[in-house]
Amino acid sequence: MTSIRRLAAAAFLLSLAVTPLAHAGEAELKRAENAVRVLNEIMQAPDKAIPRDLLQSAHAIAVIPDVIKAGFVVGGRRGEGVVSVKSPDGTWSNPSFANMTGGSVGFQAGVSSTDVVLVFRTQRGVDSIVHGKFTIGADASAAAGPVGRTAQASTDAQLKAEIYSYSRSRGLFAGVALDGSVLSIDNKANQAVYGDGVTPRRIFEGGVSDVPVAVVDFRDRLEEYTAQ
Repeated sequence: MTSIRRLAAAAFLLSLAVTPLAHAGEAELKRAENAVRVLNEIMQAPDKAIPRDLLQSAHAIAVIPDVIKAGFVVGGRRGEGVVSVKSPDGTWSNPSFANMTGGSVGFQAGVSSTDVVLVFRTQRGVDSIVHGKFTIGADASAAAGPVGRTAQASTDAQLKAEIYSYSRSRGLFAGVALDGSVLSIDNKANQAVYGDGVTPRRIFEGGVSDVPVAVVDFRDRLEEYTAQ
């Protein structure tokens, strides 16, 4: 009987050790699924999608679903999503998980939820992502991106903007101001999905294996929407 109890106790302790691993990354995979949903809904909107030629020439694309902005006098925002970079051969990398945070001061009240898409137009923006984080408007200039099949950006935006930003807002705020927002790599989420010690560079350069289907799906959707 003592041996049976010891075996039962050992099995119980093993289950405690294994159960967290079994659930590791579930929240992150949901983030990837939400990013796929947002990208699909925006790109399938009749005459209001991001122009495909902009996507085809992009160096990186970030999708941050449900960026929550709340404030009364002092406001703030936070969102969790993913970012992929284009490889030298023109294919898209597996996505790294990323967070968007920021704040603002002024008379304001309300709560909003905004889906944000960032289209990076220069390699400098990609280098900033690889190094961990950057501030929009300070480390990279941003402009509201054009929409529709034949939409054209303004001359000023074409010359100066390193990032085109797109948003789909709900709630009390009419729009979203991205200057001052910080996009940073979520290393904890990356490790939950890809394994301990993984770096953004390793993810972007294809150095990860056993990638979950939900994560691969984001990469595949980018391939679909940027196909020549």
